[in-house]
Amino acid sequence: MIVTITPIWGYLLTVLLVVFLALHLRKLKKIKVFEDKAAHLESILVAIPDAIVFTGTDRKVVSINRGMELLSGYSINELAGRSTSIFYQTTKDYEQQGQIYFNPERTDKSLPQEITYRRKDGSVFLGETCSRSVKSSSGEFLGYISVSRDISERKNAEEKRELAASVFIHAREGIMISDKSASIINVNKTFTEITGYSSLEAIGQDPSLLRSDKHSIEYYTERRRVIFTTGHWQGEQWICCKNGKNTIVRHNIAAVYDSKGNVKNYVTMFSDITAMKEDQEQLKRSAHYDSLTGLPNRTLLVDRLNHAMKQRQKNQNSLAVVFLDLDGFKAVNDAYGHSVGDELLTILAQHMKEALREGDTLSRFGGDEFVAIVANLGETESCETVLKRLLAAAATPVAMGNAAVRVSASIGITLYPQDDVDAEQLIRHADQAMYIAKQGGKNRYHFFDTAQDKAFTVQRESLGDIRSAMQRQEFVLYYQPQVNMGSGDVIGMEALIRWQHSSRGLVPPLDFLPAIEGHGISLEIGEWVIETALAQIRQWQGMGIKLPISVNISAYQIQQDNFVDRLAGLLAAYPEVSPRYLELEILETSGLSDIRKVADTMRACRDLGVRFALDDFGTGYSSLTYLRRLPASLIKIDRSFVRDMLVDAEDFAIVEGIIALTKSFKLEVIAEGVETAEQGVTLLKLGCELAQGYGIARPMPASDVPAWIGDWKEDPGWKT
Repeated sequence: MIVTITPIWGYLLTVLLVVFLALHLRKLKKIKVFEDKAAHLESILVAIPDAIVFTGTDRKVVSINRGMELLSGYSINELAGRSTSIFYQTTKDYEQQGQIYFNPERTDKSLPQEITYRRKDGSVFLGETCSRSVKSSSGEFLGYISVSRDISERKNAEEKRELAASVFIHAREGIMISDKSASIINVNKTFTEITGYSSLEAIGQDPSLLRSDKHSIEYYTERRRVIFTTGHWQGEQWICCKNGKNTIVRHNIAAVYDSKGNVKNYVTMFSDITAMKEDQEQLKRSAHYDSLTGLPNRTLLVDRLNHAMKQRQKNQNSLAVVFLDLDGFKAVNDAYGHSVGDELLTILAQHMKEALREGDTLSRFGGDEFVAIVANLGETESCETVLKRLLAAAATPVAMGNAAVRVSASIGITLYPQDDVDAEQLIRHADQAMYIAKQGGKNRYHFFDTAQDKAFTVQRESLGDIRSAMQRQEFVLYYQPQVNMGSGDVIGMEALIRWQHSSRGLVPPLDFLPAIEGHGISLEIGEWVIETALAQIRQWQGMGIKLPISVNISAYQIQQDNFVDRLAGLLAAYPEVSPRYLELEILETSGLSDIRKVADTMRACRDLGVRFALDDFGTGYSSLTYLRRLPASLIKIDRSFVRDMLVDAEDFAIVEGIIALTKSFKLEVIAEGVETAEQGVTLLKLGCELAQGYGIARPMPASDVPAWIGDWKEDPGWKT
């Protein structure tokens, strides 16, 4: 039989032994024959690991053993004759122990007391002390013997055991402890609450008691392998409770090892997450499915569309994004109420879903709008078969009480990867096509035109680039001289816009002006050209150069209702510049939709002092009409006629005819595109003295104009 001695009784035995030794040690020392035994007993006293202190009746230290030296850090020489108060953390502790052990009235003074002590180095520890008074054989009171030991580690261990026990009992996770052979040896209360098995029913059983048929044998085999290999496993797992119900838990299994590294136990902790999983599933459904029809919503639609686009890269087939809007649904809502409308949506959604193929997706996009993903298409025709079924499904009459309600659908489609954009853009393109179908008469489908969209995209990008160029002040004006070939005088300059691009260099106007025709940005650029020309006129006049500048304006600009007011404002900003130095050129081929309005505008501008010229004359279909009705003072012969007039009889006749017309209408005429001296000679013979072209000068920056004027000399063959 093994007898366990508790700490308290251990102290009592130690105290009794110490007292016995203290009482008999002196006697043994007085008798010679027992000197060896006395020495032996003294060595025992020294060898006792507990701290022992002998004090007098005044509680001053008489002697200590080696254990006390080690525990307190003091030697006997440092303590002899000193009060034992030096050992205590506080005076209160010292007085409290005095009341217990040194009070004759106390009957419990043999019981150990827990007191906080202080070592020599100032550190403190929790000690357990038992003291006894020492009397001689005659009953003389000699002092006290106190036995102490450091119980800090023991108390910490006890607290940890108590905490572990408390955690085990009160944990909200089910806890199951198994031995190394996986037999259950303990379970807590929460285990019983979750599984329904009491501790009596569980202890001694194998953990397979909770095995669920929702997992395969292979699952459990793999889990066991992971535990044996790594010593732990965690994850979500189904368990079968006592009542046969399957419950999903978050499982954590860990092996516990002994000091030699051998498995001692297995600790399993789990918590019931069934309700949480149900909530998550409900939230997931709410986040991804339409509450009315049960169809995927737009969030899940985009996710599935992205997935289908990735899959398409593997099978190389096309997929279609179909945007469907119900025609006449609002009228149903207004006539029968929203509850009937909701019921109609639900029924038609089911019909349309059945019209699709297996693997296709129909989602409710919002209101009465639906979007379908039709994947794995070989040809457009296979998509059209599905589209016809969708139209038929949407147009199916639905009985609502005594009435049969019927609507139709307008459908827009875009095909990927022919329409090579992202998922959101594909849906927008299908939506755009749907509106075209609706405008075309409803109950039909329309395919998105990718080529047309790309053209629109290019134009949008061009407009954006040009607007940015305006903000960065990248546009400049170049100037081409106009001369009188007969007199050799420089009579003016034509302002020609250029784009000083950061990477493309100097971009000519035909590369960017057509993209902005008819857009608001063209008005901004047109006014910038006029204002820049006026500023240049002012600068040149300050240098003694008094030359008019002609500026091209578009039909879109001159047909604006506020054109005259805007021009007047620009002129007013430069009061030192006479308006007669500004000439506005209108392309004869411009789309002047209202000749009368343009004529009135030109007359109002002429009243401001501004002159007009008709540019590229002869290239349009209304030359005589423009000549007769528009109050221009100058006609410009198009360069295409001048270029070949010496080799092409028809071009020569046209040039000759235009010059004759201008004389008949008493207008000035100037020839564009003069490149050779021979062309100039011929024009002079026909009566045209004014000219411009590369044979005279190429367009140049404003800074080069003064030097060119100083160096200019007409061709000798032109002198008459």
